[in-house]
Amino acid sequence: MLRGRSRRGRGPSYTAVDDDPLDAAQERRVRAVLALGGVPQADLPDGVQQVRLRLLERAASGREAPRDVSAWVAVVASNLAMDWHRAKRRQERIGERLASLRPAQAPSGEETSVLSLAVARGLDELPDAQRQVVVLRFYADLPVRSIAEQLGVPEGTVKSRLHTAVRALRTRLHEDEVV
Repeated sequence: MLRGRSRRGRGPSYTAVDDDPLDAAQERRVRAVLALGGVPQADLPDGVQQVRLRLLERAASGREAPRDVSAWVAVVASNLAMDWHRAKRRQERIGERLASLRPAQAPSGEETSVLSLAVARGLDELPDAQRQVVVLRFYADLPVRSIAEQLGVPEGTVKSRLHTAVRALRTRLHEDEVV
């Protein structure tokens, strides 16, 4: 089960909300970021609920709404995935989750499967910070500026992490003779 950071003593009290704070596209993005971050399919609903809760807590506390809610929820989901990894010290591959996120009509040739598994293996081996920016940039399709704003780091740091991660993935794919 996913556990978020505790806000003891600061938790807002609020009444039931009629509208879901996440629209369908944002929920799909949250599920994709969590899955690509290594969270098992069975824990995805808990992760989506954690993101909803954080969004509601933010609104109830009177803090300013995020400029880009889609980017904000993607970063929160990414942070939850990193927390999950730290808590569980999980090392298994995420190839199955990558395959489950592909559209049903996508070609499922042997080469595509081998490449997907090799990329998943490479992602598993990246440090958390590098995996996070790769997932946010290439799978959640966030621009570097948005990633930097949401993570609270300079754009150069995001670019550096991306460069290092892509270089490591490329090396891995060549070592495995996939490309």
